[in-house]
This record gives sequence, structure tokens and C-alpha cells, in this order.
Amino acid sequence: MSINRAQGVKKRVKEYLMITLGAAIYGFATALLIDPNDIAPGGVTGLAIVLNRLVPIGTGMWFYIMNIPILILAVWKFGIRFTVSTIYATTVISFVTDLSSRYLPSLKIYDMILGVTIGSALSAIAMGLVFKNHATSGGTDVIIKILRIKYPHIKTGMLYLMTDVVVLIIAGIVFQDITKALYSFLSVMVTSSVLDLVLYGRDGAKLIYIISDKPDIITARLLEELDIGVTHVFAQGAYSGEKKKVIMCAIRKRLSPQAEDIVRDEDPNAFMIVSSASEIFGEGYKSYFDERM
Repeated sequence: MSINRAQGVKKRVKEYLMITLGAAIYGFATALLIDPNDIAPGGVTGLAIVLNRLVPIGTGMWFYIMNIPILILAVWKFGIRFTVSTIYATTVISFVTDLSSRYLPSLKIYDMILGVTIGSALSAIAMGLVFKNHATSGGTDVIIKILRIKYPHIKTGMLYLMTDVVVLIIAGIVFQDITKALYSFLSVMVTSSVLDLVLYGRDGAKLIYIISDKPDIITARLLEELDIGVTHVFAQGAYSGEKKKVIMCAIRKRLSPQAEDIVRDEDPNAFMIVSSASEIFGEGYKSYFDERM
């Protein structure tokens, strides 16, 4: 076996171990925290919980049955390699969900707040692990992945939020309890937020433009005191015709107040624009080559 092939096998084994871990966490969270509290966290999992109240054959079983047509779509769109990983993740989720529900009843937590917060956060972490290892947990994950290709500017968590509204309405009708429907909505919000954190990290930053009569002094302090990258953009005032060095820098949010203090100290009359940058690629941030989820 060649070195490259051995490395490829090792990588795939590692990926499947992570997929197994993520799928197992998802199953445990569903069976022990979400399902016992009649929370429908959107997507196929939420529908499975609702349908299991109508025809009690097991939430995990319903999850697997509803995934069959979606997995066929996945084969068509992404090929067999991707779909094999997703079929595996879906099988583990279904198996762990029903097994935990049946044999670990004493571990079920019947508390709405804990069910929503801990269960939804664990589900999001689990989905993130599965996504990062080139699979999905089935269900709307496949649909979300398709939508991400067509609409890459919309973050994954937001797409989940957009696709879960119908499930929440159905859950409210079946459970006939507005409180549980609202808790389900809260679950979707928690999952959306945590999933974006897992997939994208805390790489949100500030993009700062500084127009000052003291660009070199300010630049020197930014480089020395904050150890950040700074770029000079050469510009010309439209009214005065005066040429200027515009300081441009991307900076992590926690360092932004210090940068503003430096500008204020050196040139109180400086013109400064501060805007939010949701994603930063490059040295010190995310790699250009990371797969977009």
C-alpha cells in the first residue's frame, strides 16, 4: 500500500470516527432531552417526534423512514461517496435514538429549559462534527447543503431557521400547546446559533478604515501594540484633491476598542469607519481552502 493511499485510509477512518461520535451525541440529545419534553426542533427530527406521537413506532425509526427519499436525492446531487457517509450517520442516529429511548429511561430529563438549551446545543455540536467530516445527519441537512451551494452568502444556521417554520407550526397543532410550540421555536434558535458558532467559529471581526493626518504614527502603534496586519490604501479627496494614506485593517472584536483608543490618542480629528466583518479568510483567521458548510 502506497504512503498516499495509507494516509487516505487513515483520514477516512478518522472521519468516520468523528461522524460516529457526532451522530451518537445527536441521538442521545434527541432521546434523552428533546423527545421526552415534546420539543420539535425543526427538520426531519422534529417531524419524527411529532409522527411518533401519532403512530408510536419509535422516533428513530420515523427519522430513518423519512430520510429514504432525501438520501436518494443526495445520491443524485452529491454522488455515492458523500451519500454513504450520510447513510451511515443517519443509521447511527436512528439506532442510538431508539436504543437510548428504550433502555435508558432513567436518564431522560423531563425539564423544558434543560431540554431546550442543553439538548439543542448538543444537537448543534453533533451536526457540526458530522458536517465537518464530509457527511450530514440526513433530513434537511441534505437540503441545506444543496441550498448552501446555490446561496453561499446565507449561513447554514439561518437556512435551518428558514426551513423549520413549517415543522414548528405542525408541532403546535399536534401538541395543542402553544407553550411547547414556543419552546420548539426557542430550540431552533439555540441550534441555529450554536451551529453557526461550531461551523464558523468566533471569527467575526471589525473592518476599520482610518483617514488621518498622522497615518504613519497610528500605523506604527497598531503594528507594535496590537500585532495586527495593516494596509495602506492610497486615496485622493474628491473635494480638496489632497492625496491621503488610508489605513485599513481587519481586527478581532476584542481588540477593536484598543485600536479606537490609539486613533483617539494620536489624532482626535481622524475620520474613522468601523464596520462588522462576519468572515475573515487569511493568515490568523480561516483558511481559504476550508470547505464551506
